[in-house]
Amino acid sequence: MTSLPPREAAWALLCEYTQSDSLRKRVLGVEAVMRAYARHYDGDADRWGMVGLLHDFDYERSPSMEDHPLKGSEILKELGYPDDIRYAILCHAPYLGYERQSLMDKAILAVDELVGFITAVALVQPSKRVADVKVSSVKKKLKDKAFARSVNRQDIIEGAQELGVPLEEHIEFCIAALREHADALGLRGSL
Repeated sequence: MTSLPPREAAWALLCEYTQSDSLRKRVLGVEAVMRAYARHYDGDADRWGMVGLLHDFDYERSPSMEDHPLKGSEILKELGYPDDIRYAILCHAPYLGYERQSLMDKAILAVDELVGFITAVALVQPSKRVADVKVSSVKKKLKDKAFARSVNRQDIIEGAQELGVPLEEHIEFCIAALREHADALGLRGSL
């Protein structure tokens, strides 16, 4: 394992490649949940957080399945990012066929789509607050294929299974982590 570049450098890289404010906020949410899971599993919160922060940094420039996140991984390699960070980022794209080995590899799959989905559920609440999102609401919306149709529900289910966490507990864990960062994520809503 090699040392990590500073988070500020990773944030600058993300901002260079990602102009969309909503995508930046979503990866900040993924970073927050990854850090929370790292603490839960006694992992390195900085490493896990960096995976969350950078997993989609190349998406706006290379959105196709042929390119994302492979092109991003090559950029990270050129910049000296550690192999375990790059590998975990590749693991968040099941279509690439990488075997998720570490808990960090499994967590990014489990967290990525669910953070976006919880955000969508929060934004349809009258208050637009993640604090008002309930596990039951998320589960109900997961069954509605028309709601947030671009979210891959199979990744959410498979990710929770690979982590060995019941889906309801996984959803609650993610909601709790997002609540702690509601201001930065634009999910504080209105009272």
